[in-house]
Amino acid sequence: MSDSPTPAAQASVSAARGRTFATLRHLWPYMWPADRPDLKRRVLWAVLALLAAKIVTVLVPYSYKWATDALSGEGGGPAYLPAMLAAPVMLVVAYNLGRIISVAFNQLRDALFARVGQHAVRQLAWKTFRHLHQLSLRFHLARRTGGLSRVIERGTTGIETIVRFTILNSVPTVIEFALTAAVIWYNFSFIYVVVIAATLVAYIWFTVKASEWRILIRREMNDSDTDAHSKAIDSLLNFETVKYFGNEAMETDRFDSSMARYEAAATKTWTSLAWLNFGQTAIFSVGMAASMIMSARAVSAGTQTIGDFVMINALLMQLAVPLNFIGFVYREIKQGLVDIEAMFALLDVDPEIRDKPGAPALQVGEGRIVFDHVSFAYDPDRPILDDVSFEVPAGSTLAIVGPSGAGKSTISRLLFRFYDVTGGRILIDGQDLREVQQETVRKVIGMVPQDTVLFNDTIGYNIRYGRWDASREDAREAAQMAQIADFIESLPQGYDTEVGERGLKLSGGEKQRVAIARTILKAPPILILDEATSALDTATEQEIQTALDRVARNRTALLIAHRLSTVVNAEQILVLERGRVAERGTHAELLERGGLYSEMWRRQREADEAAERLRRSQIEEEDTYLPSPDEDPEAID
Repeated sequence: MSDSPTPAAQASVSAARGRTFATLRHLWPYMWPADRPDLKRRVLWAVLALLAAKIVTVLVPYSYKWATDALSGEGGGPAYLPAMLAAPVMLVVAYNLGRIISVAFNQLRDALFARVGQHAVRQLAWKTFRHLHQLSLRFHLARRTGGLSRVIERGTTGIETIVRFTILNSVPTVIEFALTAAVIWYNFSFIYVVVIAATLVAYIWFTVKASEWRILIRREMNDSDTDAHSKAIDSLLNFETVKYFGNEAMETDRFDSSMARYEAAATKTWTSLAWLNFGQTAIFSVGMAASMIMSARAVSAGTQTIGDFVMINALLMQLAVPLNFIGFVYREIKQGLVDIEAMFALLDVDPEIRDKPGAPALQVGEGRIVFDHVSFAYDPDRPILDDVSFEVPAGSTLAIVGPSGAGKSTISRLLFRFYDVTGGRILIDGQDLREVQQETVRKVIGMVPQDTVLFNDTIGYNIRYGRWDASREDAREAAQMAQIADFIESLPQGYDTEVGERGLKLSGGEKQRVAIARTILKAPPILILDEATSALDTATEQEIQTALDRVARNRTALLIAHRLSTVVNAEQILVLERGRVAERGTHAELLERGGLYSEMWRRQREADEAAERLRRSQIEEEDTYLPSPDEDPEAID
């Protein structure tokens, strides 16, 4: 074994030991679930089966010894055995029958414990998945989805290994060592026990040291694997963007650089395993040779029989199995702890937004929204909103417009309580959002976002996601209001049509209409439209705007818009600039004022007119160069 750990690596190992005990404390409730007495009984029966297997395993070499002595003419079994049972053939049968019984008990142990291990895997995976959904938006914006999925995948794989080996193997293996030592002391002498004990100490010391060294390599391999997996997922999710810029080679090189680090770490892992196996075999072989040499000399001196020589060999060979298993168990537990370390680190992350103890549910009657001197910053040195105040009366519509980066979308995130305000307060029907359950806040607000993302399932599933208990007829009615029902019903599979990853099988406008239908089905008293028609062309925008106006009727609606043509009918328009309210009023009032809104309106009108002129000129050019039916197409060159 080479490449001894550096002082920094040794410090890392010491820290890892502390994390190991913390992780085992986390795992204990899943190994011994307090609310599942049936699983506790299974654990007890499994342990009993394993203990029985160990006892049978230790007794089996006796029949081997007696059979050897009987065949060599030095006697047979003990005097209390009937002559028929002491016959060599029966002793051989007993030897093999004992091995079968031992294996049977071991398999019974595995069968009994299977449900315990799988229950622990399921419970921890469920808890981690639920916890991830409780974490803040800030956390998820800073983490890679591919990396998170890899952490959960490896963690759930390591859980069963740790639970199984900790409960079923550690203590019973120690008991087997004790039983074997007692048998050897009784049948041979104390010096044999000393030699075997020294062998065990050297074996375990070497295994622990080598395994600690390998843990550092395994952690490096896991980090490289997570990085490569994250890059692959990120690249595939952005497949179209990669194609737009022709960066397939760059993405492949980035992935390959991570895999190169993984290759190097994986190679070290297998090399270190070879050193570990070689060292374990060498240490045990030295101890076994010493014991058998002592027994051989005793046989030559006439103080032991050939059966004794065979028995010490059989006992040591049987001892090699759990001894090697202790090394395996230690390695697997340590490597499993590395695998689930990141999972428990996720569970230790505190949600940024928490409900206060005993917080009541939000009670919505009218749906009146008030922003009272609200300030907010994602980071202390990066203010987004500064002393923003406005009111959306119940059943009315407020539009929020402004240049990019003015803080428009931040308002919707604060209203959903993805973040808490850093100054001021947000009220719904007079209730501060920080004082009520955040789950009830989100139940009463419907959202059509600017960037619509659909689940990789059917159109019907994505519409019914707004209200899962809705009937198919309700979903169809919502689709009609969103003006997408005719399109869906024209598809061969209708509402059962798969939309693909992130809805990529649908156009931008179709995805947006599905999102609108989903929100319509939710039927919330408060509605947020965050540039809801941004993915639609002008003609479709006008069609869908009529549907949105109908949906927003009799609801408190907040329109966050880039295209000012979508907000002309709002009761009030709020103009944000650099996180502050620059102007407010109706469309006509703001145009008359001649401020920022008027300038934005003028620029958009000029851009729309220029786009329309370009479209008409392209149509005229196509008409000019299109041959008439009487002309020879080849004559036009």
